[in-house]
Amino acid sequence: MSVIKSLLQMLYWSSKTKLEEVNSNDNQEMKKFLIVGLGNIGAEYVNTRHNIGFKILDYFANQESVSFQTQKLGDVAEFKIKGRAVLLLKPNTYMNLSGKAVKYWLEKENIEKENILVITDDLNLCFGSIRIKSKGSDGGHNGLKNIQLLLNSTEYPRYRFGISDAFKKGKQVDYVLGEWSLEEKEALKERLGVSAEIIKSFALAGLNNTINLFNGK
Repeated sequence: MSVIKSLLQMLYWSSKTKLEEVNSNDNQEMKKFLIVGLGNIGAEYVNTRHNIGFKILDYFANQESVSFQTQKLGDVAEFKIKGRAVLLLKPNTYMNLSGKAVKYWLEKENIEKENILVITDDLNLCFGSIRIKSKGSDGGHNGLKNIQLLLNSTEYPRYRFGISDAFKKGKQVDYVLGEWSLEEKEALKERLGVSAEIIKSFALAGLNNTINLFNGK
């Protein structure tokens, strides 16, 4: 009888462990992330510096073989990676109303602010420079300014991609809304690959590890 009892106990604990593993995996699958690429809609903006957020998400979606679908307030794609659900969002509100789309999708998908990563251009960084932060000011960027306004917070992760400030006085708008130079286009290929790795790292390794791995690279 003691042998049978022991076998029953082993079966019980084995089943319990497997059930806990299933529940753990289910909970992990529920973890969601929102990756937002900022930009302006329209063919005339596709290859402009200001649209680097869109460009990074387009590159990433192509690498992961996922497609964007036009939904409320933006183009959306979704993919799963090791139990995480990652939503890619390109707001179609134009840059200065980006917060409207971000707020809507955060609430619709019940995603925590710490699980959002906003990708944007930054004039104050050299071309291709990477700066990932957990919070901060809008830095004069209209997209970030609107997100901050509608989320009522500056505490959300953002990835600033350097586009440099190589423009003459009074030519900032023309520069930001201008297309990449031939040299920049060539260098972008490697930077887009790094940006794709940043997105994966953010979902899998977390913000702090991603900052340590990629800032300044």
